[in-house]
Amino acid sequence: MKGLTDIAGIRVGHVSDFDGVTGCTAILCEAGAVGGVDIRGSASGTAETPTLSPLHVDPVAHGILLAGGSAFGLEAAAGVRRYLESRGAGVTTAYGKVPIVPAAILYDLGIGKAHVRPDLGMGEAAAAAATTEAVAEGSVGAGTGATVGKMFGMGRAMKSGMGSYTVVLPGGVMVAALVGVNAFGDIRDPGSGKIVAGARTAPGSREFADTEAQMKLRKPPELVHQNTTLGVVATNARLDKVAATKLAQLASLGMARTIYPVNTMFDGDTVFALSMGDRAGDINVLGSAAAEAMAQAILRAVKLAKTLGGVPGLG
Repeated sequence: MKGLTDIAGIRVGHVSDFDGVTGCTAILCEAGAVGGVDIRGSASGTAETPTLSPLHVDPVAHGILLAGGSAFGLEAAAGVRRYLESRGAGVTTAYGKVPIVPAAILYDLGIGKAHVRPDLGMGEAAAAAATTEAVAEGSVGAGTGATVGKMFGMGRAMKSGMGSYTVVLPGGVMVAALVGVNAFGDIRDPGSGKIVAGARTAPGSREFADTEAQMKLRKPPELVHQNTTLGVVATNARLDKVAATKLAQLASLGMARTIYPVNTMFDGDTVFALSMGDRAGDINVLGSAAAEAMAQAILRAVKLAKTLGGVPGLG
């Protein structure tokens, strides 16, 4: 399986700056996809998410932009929009096509070079690089500077990145997830409950401190508003905007199965959902598959992440 690009009509492109240790990821659906969004973290940074509301007049989105760089990285969405306009994609208006490109960012300024952030040019390059090939995973794209387990700062954190996974249902229905994991908490394998990556007991150690247990003993440091897990789930089942919103909500449960703690005041956890296809699917079944795909994608994001910026990875 290829990950998110298993869904026909979706292309994914990454641009990674390994010197600055940041990057962005463009998810393109040029023909238009019915979308939804679920924001459960309390430190989110987003743009154009209201267009995904069932109450918004625009029926579809044409792309999603995920980026590092904190709020500065939102500029990269303009590059994706410019690329899509050049391709003739967008909502038809009297004076031209207007591509709808919701975006979300994660904070990676604490690794690499803080003054290097995704910009319009990087966003346009990510869109131009988008393909239907298997999604590149690990420390790439929006996950280039992603880290997890930051209870005790970057010196005891671990490297993370991007992960993607597809669940196939009967009748050819598929639900796929793509996620950039930059969580405050630890990542646990939902099968065993064991910590896979997270805060360590000391710099250089591979023994885990267990963030949730430590939070019960001491107050987290003040400078921890630097985290966010960003996900996109897509399906070839036909959904309206209400059902797509529900799919995003149910996919968020995959984060709850793997990230401890999750959706904190320190995280901006956000999940987008896209529907591109005409197959029939029950939203409850699709939601269960979305949660599974999200959980497995999160595990892949940390398992495939390589050491970067002085932060150790498992890849």
